[in-house]
Amino acid sequence: GVGAAGVRAGSPAGWRSPWWPLPPVAGVAARGGALVSFPCLGKSSELAWTLAESRGYLDNITAIGPRTVGSPENEVLAVNYLLEQIRAIERESTDAHKISVDIQRPTGSFSIDFLGGFTSYYANITNVIVKLDPRNGAEYAVLSNCHFDSVPNTPGASDDAVSCAVMLEILNTLSKSSEPLQHAIIFLFNGAEENILQASHGFITQHEWAKSIRAFINLEAAGVGGKELVFQTGPENPWLVQAYVAAAKHPFASVVAQEIFQSGIIPADTDFRIYRDFGNVPGIDLAFIENGYIYHTEYDTSDRILADSIQRAGDNILAVLKYLATSDKLAKSFEYRHGNVVFFDVLGLFVVAYPARVGTIMNYITAATAFLYLSKKLLQPKTRAIHNLKNFFTAFSLTLISWVCTLVTVLLVAVFVSVIGRSLSWYTHFYVSVFLYGTAAVAKLVLVHTLAKKFFYKNTNEQYLGDTFFDASLMIWSLALAMITRMGLCSAFICMLWVAFPLLAKLMIHKEFSQKGATMKFVMMYMLGMFVPYLYMMYLSWTVFEMFTPIMGRSGSEILPDVVLAGFIVVITVILSSYFINFIYLVKSTKTTLITLTTVFVVTLILVCSGIFFPYSSDAANPKPKRVFLQHTTRRFHDLGGNVVKSDSGIWINGFDYNGISHITPHVPEINDTIRTPCEEQAPFCGLPWILPVHFMFRKNWYLPATEIFPKRPIHFKVLSKELMPWNSVRLSFELSGPSHMSLYVRPHEGSALSRWSLGDGTPVASLGGDYFVFYSHGLQATPWHFWVELTVKKHPDGIVSLAIAAHYFFGEDQKSPQLYALLERFPNWTFSSGWSCTYDLFVF
Repeated sequence: GVGAAGVRAGSPAGWRSPWWPLPPVAGVAARGGALVSFPCLGKSSELAWTLAESRGYLDNITAIGPRTVGSPENEVLAVNYLLEQIRAIERESTDAHKISVDIQRPTGSFSIDFLGGFTSYYANITNVIVKLDPRNGAEYAVLSNCHFDSVPNTPGASDDAVSCAVMLEILNTLSKSSEPLQHAIIFLFNGAEENILQASHGFITQHEWAKSIRAFINLEAAGVGGKELVFQTGPENPWLVQAYVAAAKHPFASVVAQEIFQSGIIPADTDFRIYRDFGNVPGIDLAFIENGYIYHTEYDTSDRILADSIQRAGDNILAVLKYLATSDKLAKSFEYRHGNVVFFDVLGLFVVAYPARVGTIMNYITAATAFLYLSKKLLQPKTRAIHNLKNFFTAFSLTLISWVCTLVTVLLVAVFVSVIGRSLSWYTHFYVSVFLYGTAAVAKLVLVHTLAKKFFYKNTNEQYLGDTFFDASLMIWSLALAMITRMGLCSAFICMLWVAFPLLAKLMIHKEFSQKGATMKFVMMYMLGMFVPYLYMMYLSWTVFEMFTPIMGRSGSEILPDVVLAGFIVVITVILSSYFINFIYLVKSTKTTLITLTTVFVVTLILVCSGIFFPYSSDAANPKPKRVFLQHTTRRFHDLGGNVVKSDSGIWINGFDYNGISHITPHVPEINDTIRTPCEEQAPFCGLPWILPVHFMFRKNWYLPATEIFPKRPIHFKVLSKELMPWNSVRLSFELSGPSHMSLYVRPHEGSALSRWSLGDGTPVASLGGDYFVFYSHGLQATPWHFWVELTVKKHPDGIVSLAIAAHYFFGEDQKSPQLYALLERFPNWTFSSGWSCTYDLFVF
């Protein structure tokens, strides 16, 4: 049946399709999605990871091409390939296990607060699910999740074919082992993650195996290869982090990444959210983060994923899955759900992890020790207490003032660079950001304190000043430690490092501070005391920059990327310099340092202003493309009587970064600021065919007039009924059919309110701006979509609600018109230009 309960439709054997070239896999039900166990035959094998097999799986999956939901490539060819490999694995497995396979095609709906909030509806999408059981079965299971679909026009090697390849080889390795598992492992190859997490929702809310799952590992990508970062765990369940710590051979994990990601700063989400929120299951979220410049582009090919990355991922995930599948804690996971955990790796060598409540105690003890040390030092001897306090708070204030002045100065430079049209000059050449914003930040800090030393501290002892400014920095870090801990953030451990180690260093070399002159011994001991926090902070900073720099190229037209990056650089500079400010007061002169820094800054600024640093690169070995989306659109606006009152056609263009189309205009002159898209105020979402509700991120876009398009599969939309309901409400019921991807936009008119609908949990969720957005997709052979909306109303001459439908053609003969093809061919080779056709129809009821 079709509905919120979902579809467990026919498997390959029961589907008569010309696209299905393979015979059905033994053990997969012909009808009803029944679960059949494979008998596992074959010889015993040691638990050994095979890199060559994974590489072969990866190459073959990506060779299928872009795997958009609803396309034959995704729904048939990729599914066929997975089933063929599973059948081969089953033939060689040992009798210590049994394998069951199910093809699930669910239908459902849910609301999510991602991207400002919207509702999702899916029909007949595909999941390939494999269950590896002990021979005698198991009551509980651990889930491993990847997705084989990709965004349109990309091969999706890292996101997420490589994870599916790794999972196939893990299934192969474990099934050959003669060692039985204690719990089952469910391998979910989900076919609709790029459609905003739909397939995982269909599995966790509808599949019967989901009830047995007690933990999961989600394999994702935000880049192409590199290390796979653990960036989310839980919720709570510290035993999962302990499992990763105990089992992972190449650990790379950070609670800082978790808190950054869950703050919403990064415009992305993963299946982790679905399993957590809809399945109430704890888990571990891993993602490749290196080289995010080509994530979701045509350059995300299998040859760019290094063997080391696949090997690392395979080693880690195999070890962690095996650990969980043999753990006694998995069966009783709900008993271990107590509190969060602080975790971070040390240079990828090992992971430090401890319960957050222990971290809270450690943080407060560290802060209290620092406060006690400072109060004892400042208040003794009593005769100098007032003098000491005055100097201390002066140094404290000067330190904060220097930080604010540095931030303001560097941000002004970033704004200037953005205004003159030189934004993202560092996108391909990261060193430019260091030479431009890093030198400006350090120079400003040094300048403020040099001026303070010259004019405010004319006759003050230099050693005393150095000591005082050290104490001021210690106080700032101690206050930050106490406040961040009070906020409940696990990332407070960073502040703890910046209090504990400098304080320890200070106590160790206390006598050296009192000696005349800064001896080499003092400097060496001081640097040794700072080694741990500095080393970790630089390691963490590089990870943050590696993640965030590429994101600036796809963060929308409203965010000034130079301001964001400059802000990051200032923060890192402030942190790294906080305990070296005192050296400005210890050295005789900073003139050479200031001249050098200023020269580097000025030269870099001149070069940036000249445009010598082009933001994008078409280098075949290391491309860093500009992202542009083009939609050949035909729009029709209907009035209350159903008459078309306005229609137009054009190619709607969105540049994914702040530079917009300024670099493209010289190559395609007709794309310029004279064709900026006007907002149709009377229509929801400005009358534009958004595939996702990201209108608040892309307020600058362009509409190039073009010929009308006539898709071979147009939408069919009709009103089924209009019913008067109690409490002055009206229910409108509709039927809609069309391509695999459609967007529904709803705007109640003044005096009306959308009170209920047949989607999600029945309660409408508004997007930013007040309109309502529904993301719809279907697999193959989906029936027409039936839905209703209910409004509380007052009579209005112009109707009670506007409802618009955008149909998106992401594959097949309707995808690109000849005019769109011709335009795409003219784009420079340093762009990734993704194009498709769509229609937009607005109705009033």
